[in-house]
Amino acid sequence: MAARRKKTTRRSAPAELIISKARVKAAAKKCNVGSDFYPALDKVVRQMIKEAEGRAAGNKRKTLKPVDL
Repeated sequence: MAARRKKTTRRSAPAELIISKARVKAAAKKCNVGSDFYPALDKVVRQMIKEAEGRAAGNKRKTLKPVDL
């Protein structure tokens, strides 16, 4: 008879980043990038997208444009 596995509690998976760590690191040519920078940048980018969506909706559009930033 096979041994039973011990039940483990699963942690909620962190939200997937919409930014690319490799591209951010490549873009930062003169500085190192700390691990806590990526989630902070991701949060700012998500907020910018949310605000752009609001602006586009306010202008009765469903397409985001550079002017929305």
